Amino acid sequence: MRTSYDVVIVGGGHNGLVAAAYLARAGRSVLVLERLPHTGGAAVSERVFAGFDARLSRYSYLVSLLPRQIVDDLGLAFATRRRRISSYTPVGERGLLVDTGDADRTRRSFAGLTGSDADFQAWQRFYGMTGRLAQRVFPTLTRPLPTRAELRRIVDDSAAWEAIFERPLGETIEAAFDDDTVRGVVLTDALIGTFTHAHDPSLRQNRCLLYHVIGGGTGDWDVPVGGMGALTDALAAAARGAGAEIVVDDAVTGIETDGRTAEVSHTGGVVGARYVLVNAAPYALSRLLGEPTPPAPEGSQLKVNMLLRRLPRLRDALDPREAFSGTFHIAEAYSQLDTAYREAAAGTLPSAPPSEIYCHTLTDPSILAPELAARGMHTLTLFGLHTPAGLFAADHDRSGQRLLDATLAQLDSVLAEPIRDCLATDSHGRPCLEARTPLDLEREVGLPGGHIFHGDLSFPYRTDDDPAPAARWGVRTGHANVFLCGAGAVRGGGVSGIGGHNAAMAVLAGPG
Repeated sequence: MRTSYDVVIVGGGHNGLVAAAYLARAGRSVLVLERLPHTGGAAVSERVFAGFDARLSRYSYLVSLLPRQIVDDLGLAFATRRRRISSYTPVGERGLLVDTGDADRTRRSFAGLTGSDADFQAWQRFYGMTGRLAQRVFPTLTRPLPTRAELRRIVDDSAAWEAIFERPLGETIEAAFDDDTVRGVVLTDALIGTFTHAHDPSLRQNRCLLYHVIGGGTGDWDVPVGGMGALTDALAAAARGAGAEIVVDDAVTGIETDGRTAEVSHTGGVVGARYVLVNAAPYALSRLLGEPTPPAPEGSQLKVNMLLRRLPRLRDALDPREAFSGTFHIAEAYSQLDTAYREAAAGTLPSAPPSEIYCHTLTDPSILAPELAARGMHTLTLFGLHTPAGLFAADHDRSGQRLLDATLAQLDSVLAEPIRDCLATDSHGRPCLEARTPLDLEREVGLPGGHIFHGDLSFPYRTDDDPAPAARWGVRTGHANVFLCGAGAVRGGGVSGIGGHNAAMAVLAGPG
C-alpha cells in the first residue's frame, strides 16, 4: 500500500466500487478500504443455508435504478431479466393480478375485484403519468444536479409535478382510486424502507415513491442474473482491472482534512489523500470526522430469506409460479397499511404486519445448483413494512420472533397450506428461514439504525447556486475534499451506483 493516493474510498459497497472504477479508468490512484472481509456491502450473494448451494441476495434483491450507462461505461458482465408479472395481491378467494404482457387480463382482474373498470382506468392514467415522469427524470440522475426550477421544466407536466413534488401522495391516491386494495398496492412503493404514512406533510412518502417508479426510465424492477453478488463481483473486477487497490478487513476509524488534503486512519495505519469519498451514511461520516453527529436514522423493514422444497399452493386458483414471480402483496390494503403505521408509531408491533414477497428463482434459476433446481426448489424473499428499529431496542430477539411469527401468519392466511410446511431443512436439521431486523442490518452491514437508504431520500434537485462540483453533483459534505458517494448522496438510495458515479464526476471536475 502506498502512503498517499489521489482518492481514498471508505467502503467497498457497490457505490464505492463504481466510483473506484471510474476514477481508476481516468488515471487517478485509488484505494478502497472495506471493513468487512469481502466487497459488496449489502449488495451480495451468500450461501445462507448449510448444505445447500443456493446463492441468495441476502440483503438487497432487485434492480431498477442502476443506469445502463454505468454498465456500459465500465464494461460490466452483468445482466437483468424483466418480470412479466408485476404484482399479485390475494384478497380472500380471488386476487388482483397485474400482468404487464396482457392488459386485458389485468383489466379483468381489476373488474373481478372492484366490480367495474374505473380503478383499472385510473391505474392506467396514474402509471402513464409516472412512466412519462420516469422518461424525463431518470436521465438527469447521472448529470449535474438540476435546480428545482430546472427539474420542473424538465418534467413539463404541471399535474405530475403537483402530485409527486407538491402534495402528500395520499391526496392523489384517494382522489384517483376507490378500492382499498388498489390504493394500497399503489402506496406500497412509497413505504419501502421508509416509516411514514400517506399524508405525511414532509413528503417522505412522495420521495420514496419517486425513486420506485422512475428506474431505468420505465419503473421496472428486474431480477439480477446470478444474484446481487454478480453485480458487485463485476464491479470489483472492473475497479481492480482499472488499477484501483481494494483492501478488505480494514476498517476506517477516522478522517482529518483541511479541505485540500486529508489523512484517513484505518486498521492498517494512516494514508494520505487528495479526496476522500465516503460510501457510508452521513451519520457515520460525522463520527469519522469527529464532529457532532446528527440524529441517527431509523430503518423500518423486516427482511426474510427462505429456501423452499416447493412453492406453496394458494387459496386462489392462480398458479403459484405466476403469483410469486412478481411482487406478492400481503396485508397491504390502504387501510391495513394505515393501521400498521399507527400501531408501530405508538410503539407496538403491527398486529397484521404488511409485507411483500417475490421468488428470484422463477425468473433466474441460476442462483441454485442444477440439482436443486431440478428438484423444484425455490427461494422466497420477503420484505416487511412499518417495523421501525425502535420496536426492537428493548428485547430484540423476542420482538423479532414475534414479528416473524405474525408476518408468516399473514402469509399463511392467503395460502392453502402453511409456508413452514414447504421450507427445506438444512444440514443441521433447521428450517431454511432467516429473518433480519433493522438492528441486524446495523450490526451486519453497518447501516445506522438499519436504514437501507442511509437516511430519508431527497428529491433529485438542488436549492442553491453553489458552483462547487460537489454541490452540482449532489455529493457535498461540509468539507471541500470529502464527498458522499453512497446512498446518502442527494440521488442515492437503492442499488444504483448513481452516488458512486456522481462522486467520481465531482472529483474529475476538479476544485470548484
